[in-house]
Amino acid sequence: MALTGRAALLAALGSIPVGILEPGWTGILAVNAPLALACACDYALAAPVRRLVLARSGDTSTRLGETADVTLTISNDSRRPLRAHLRDAWPPSSWQPGTEVEASRHRLTVPPGERRRVTTRLRPTRRGDRQADRVTIRSYGPLGLFSRQGSHKVPWTVRVLPPFTSRKHLPSKLARLRELDGRTSVLTRGEGTEFDSLREYVPGDDTRSIDWRATARQSTVAVRTWRPERDRHILLVLDTGRTSAGRVGDAPRLDASMDAALLLAALASRAGDRVNLLAYDRRVRALVQGRSAGDVLPSVVNAMATLEPELVETDARGLTATALRTASRRSLIVLFTTLDAAPVEQGLLPVLPQLTQRHTVLVASVADPHIARMAKARGNAEAVYEAAAAAQAQSERQRTAEQLRRHGVTVVDAIPEDLASALADAYLALKAAGRL
Repeated sequence: MALTGRAALLAALGSIPVGILEPGWTGILAVNAPLALACACDYALAAPVRRLVLARSGDTSTRLGETADVTLTISNDSRRPLRAHLRDAWPPSSWQPGTEVEASRHRLTVPPGERRRVTTRLRPTRRGDRQADRVTIRSYGPLGLFSRQGSHKVPWTVRVLPPFTSRKHLPSKLARLRELDGRTSVLTRGEGTEFDSLREYVPGDDTRSIDWRATARQSTVAVRTWRPERDRHILLVLDTGRTSAGRVGDAPRLDASMDAALLLAALASRAGDRVNLLAYDRRVRALVQGRSAGDVLPSVVNAMATLEPELVETDARGLTATALRTASRRSLIVLFTTLDAAPVEQGLLPVLPQLTQRHTVLVASVADPHIARMAKARGNAEAVYEAAAAAQAQSERQRTAEQLRRHGVTVVDAIPEDLASALADAYLALKAAGRL
């Protein structure tokens, strides 16, 4: 039971001071009997909060940056009308800053024996699971003098998925894939390793593709066309150790890696390849394998939603052993990790031969665009020092990449905005060259 502001004001106006209660103490005694009666009646006519029945429905997932609508149904089984203020509490990251009060609070009136619905619109600012907290309801009497208040637990979870901003590149990459497959008017000659069909020779064709037996049976020169291999295995490995927590712009490196991995997963599954996912630092954080082409992208997105960087040093030997167990057949292993010298030289390089001996390895790393801007800075002594430091960092990064290339590793090093597209191009180049 709570005294409203209106009731408090009326009580103050309708009260008079009376006597001494104890030596040194004075008190106020309300003598306005009509007011007291009105308050009692108002409290009695307020609908009970505990007897309300609440249920949820609505969205169970959304992408980061988009909205999710969760509907709350309030059933009033009492014989008194419900006049209430309602607060639907969620974690602070469920809304944009400054919008929580407007989004989570509702006014409603529910007649006896009826139900009403209110919708809370979430706009999460972080990936992962957002779980509903308590629903607090304050029920008022018809005069608004007194109120009843109580809370209900109404569980609901909204999973916030990665935004997949690199999806915009997918149409152009699929067009390039169709070119490699020979399904457009642009013919790619001498690429891939699986025989596709015969066609008439045109100037510029590789003479090594001429099929002499077929030519002998017809009046024109016939050449063999090839198509990229299908049903190849691709393992996406996300390093979720401490280096993935470094922020580039407004997001950690892990987010940029996940966006690039999603584009590659979508492209490879369309190309007929089998895509698996492994997230690892000192233990397996996520594992997706054995999914069909239509199910692989939703499964990968769902597995990535709850991933967060762990502030531990990645166990390169454990990562390698787990990747080898997961990729039982020859595969393209795409490792999303750092190109910082220390983690690569001390962790990855000693165990890299175990991967390259059997698999094709591609390392994708997120570069910091701020370093490139620093390298171009001039104008004062401080800017020159920053440029020198940036040039040294770039030189070390290039040297690390060259060490990996000497072990037969393909390296893609790009800023977050370009990483996904560059990685997809590297995959298509490997596929066209028959190296998967």
